[in-house]
Amino acid sequence: MSQFYGTLNGQARTVATRRGSKNSGVTATAASWAGAVRVSVSEEDGEERFDVYMVPWHGRGETKLLATGVIGKPETVKYQ
Repeated sequence: MSQFYGTLNGQARTVATRRGSKNSGVTATAASWAGAVRVSVSEEDGEERFDVYMVPWHGRGETKLLATGVIGKPETVKYQ
């Protein structure tokens, strides 16, 4: 059984889905021509964590950590 799930909606008629394990996690990237945002979920020390980054896309944009935290625990969110 998968620990993490991801979905992606866009121009296609169907929703794309992906599954991830404790070892693999799930990473999704949404982009424009100005740059992209990457969200990763993973397990660390028994906690399900997330990271949100701005990242370059086709040579545009920059890398910057935007937020980190534990999924389901809003008090753990750290904005950068």
